[in-house]
Amino acid sequence: MGLYRRQIAPRLINRVCASALFDQDRSLVCAALVGAVVEVGFGAGNNLRFYPPTVSKVYAVEPSEVSRREATKRFANSTTPVEFVGLDGQSLELADASCDAALITFSLCTIDDPAAALRELHRVVRPGGRLHVLEHGRSPDANVAAWQRRLEPLEIALADGCHLTRDPVALVLDAGFVMVSLDQHYAKGPKPWAYLTRTVVERVAT
Repeated sequence: MGLYRRQIAPRLINRVCASALFDQDRSLVCAALVGAVVEVGFGAGNNLRFYPPTVSKVYAVEPSEVSRREATKRFANSTTPVEFVGLDGQSLELADASCDAALITFSLCTIDDPAAALRELHRVVRPGGRLHVLEHGRSPDANVAAWQRRLEPLEIALADGCHLTRDPVALVLDAGFVMVSLDQHYAKGPKPWAYLTRTVVERVAT
């Protein structure tokens, strides 16, 4: 792993993701979290201040050492216990049905195999538990989507593998979750990066 990807890209990404532009969506996607929560793509802990009191513990999965160090600086201002449990969302070091809920924000765009990561979340969330998702992704506007396709190779190179054209809704449904709620809208900013999906999906009992 090169210097840019190891040291520079995480700092740039954390700075962008910490923008106040996303605060309302972060607050809304975290609002109904309960119990033991696994968060894949914990980053620098940008969701910490939005966890409700109903969250008893967070199992954090984050590959970037830089991001993990930044996150620990926020622990003193949070009452929610956090335990780092792994580096790879595609292979979670958690038992089956061991979590009450899951959270993933601005990470499905970057994970090498998002389908594998979502299958792992489906495995570790108990039946009846819910996955809360906030992502950017493919716009339904043909003109914006065309720009996303053009810009994606540069985005992948500069933003540590981030894709602009992934469809978060299709990904979570293909993993076996059932839709509970969905909100899609443009945030402020350049449209190729600003089409947001905020959704809650449920693992049904089988």
